[in-house]
Amino acid sequence: MPYKHPTLTDLRGQVKSDIQSALPKTGGLLRFSNLAITGDVQAGLSYGHYGYLDWVAQQSTPFTATDEYLAAWAALVTVYRKPATAAKSSAARLTGAGGTVPAGAVINRKDGIKYTLDNSVTIGLDGTALTPVTAVLVSPLDDPTAGGVLGNAPVGTVLTLDNSYSGVDSQVTLIHPASGGANVETDEPLRTRMLLAYQALPQGGSKTDYVNWALAVPGVTRAWCVRRLMGAGTVGIYIMCDGDDQTNHGFPSGTDGLSHHEDWGCYAKATGDQLRVADAIYPNQTITALVYVASPIPKVIDFAITGIIKQEQDLTAAISTAINLVFFTRGDPAGEGIVTLSSINAAIASAPGTDGFLMTSPTQNITLGVGELPQLGTVTIT
Repeated sequence: MPYKHPTLTDLRGQVKSDIQSALPKTGGLLRFSNLAITGDVQAGLSYGHYGYLDWVAQQSTPFTATDEYLAAWAALVTVYRKPATAAKSSAARLTGAGGTVPAGAVINRKDGIKYTLDNSVTIGLDGTALTPVTAVLVSPLDDPTAGGVLGNAPVGTVLTLDNSYSGVDSQVTLIHPASGGANVETDEPLRTRMLLAYQALPQGGSKTDYVNWALAVPGVTRAWCVRRLMGAGTVGIYIMCDGDDQTNHGFPSGTDGLSHHEDWGCYAKATGDQLRVADAIYPNQTITALVYVASPIPKVIDFAITGIIKQEQDLTAAISTAINLVFFTRGDPAGEGIVTLSSINAAIASAPGTDGFLMTSPTQNITLGVGELPQLGTVTIT
């Protein structure tokens, strides 16, 4: 049974009762008497001590600890809070007439987010030049999350050079999306990874080891391990980045492949998010393994629903949210995934305003092959 510490009112009453019982001949405690004031002060101090003990109890177990105390508990099982990562675009286009822009030059987005050029670049004879750019993280004094997600931007985003350069136009356009930006990991995702580490101790390269190594990479929210994905001796890792970064609908931005440290095997080297994960796993993996990091393949599922008695304005959005939650929790590209119609029906029924609905499509359980992950298509309500 949980312990409930007394309220301040209870403590004040208890102290006054103790004073009156210990000094019965002094008469009642007057409102502004020295004894009454001393008693209230004593009650306040006791209440503060109870609050401090509550805080100590909260930080004394990894299940409830917060902030730096949670990070300390996690460090005991080599789980560390993910730092913020800056979004990167592999190609931004500059235009002009032969001018040069130095590496580190600042370019601004209209909402105030800043980027810098990774390399010095000179405008070519065709009047254009391409260069990679990286978003600038926000100072933790201004934003504790460091604003990593803010730097993500789609293709076509227009930026402006902070300074003017001879022979260079001020406008810069992203040819490839700026992706991979992630905020500092918050307490709850860190706690989830920490508890998984306490529950599944390292086993020298088990499936849970590879999943935990992948989840430790900033921006990665889900991961699955598949034995011999590309043949004997290979370990396949599917990843998703469906946190705050939705520039690619949660799917990783990059190409599938191996770590750039890997000097054996006939498979291509990964790029983008897949490369970040492959490089992070490489120092930890078993020495004989060939780790292939891949993006799941979206399996688009359309839905047709009829029979709803009273259709509300936001009904489609509510049903889509319910279906997406089922897809998120039951989707598994490791070849063992199946999304049952009963789970989808239950989720839709829990959404407000769906009384009387009948789902006419799909008509069978959704079976996922190796590498497939369900993705919501169109929802048609008639």
